[in-house]
Amino acid sequence: MHADDDTLFATLLGWRAAGRPAALATVVSTWGSSPRPQGSHLVIDADGHFLGSVSGGCIEGAVIEAAQEVMQSRQPRLLEFGVSDEQAWQVGLACGGRVQVYVEPVE
Repeated sequence: MHADDDTLFATLLGWRAAGRPAALATVVSTWGSSPRPQGSHLVIDADGHFLGSVSGGCIEGAVIEAAQEVMQSRQPRLLEFGVSDEQAWQVGLACGGRVQVYVEPVE
């Protein structure tokens, strides 16, 4: 679900105020085709609740999974996802692309 930054960060602050572990994922760079622009955010709590979007489909699921690990380890991670132009055509996309997502724990 897409959310404006005010709603997203208010939710994140609410989770932390309630003592719930949380993580923030941010699109830090894109190349080629990317569903969400640089600066897009996704917030995730330890129960798997989330708000916002950094991509969609399987990438979003992988970011949520990585966020769970980041909350446990308290170590940020830089994730990179990509698809070549050739692979993109095979799955029905117009072109390939790459996205980097920084996932950090919120203390």
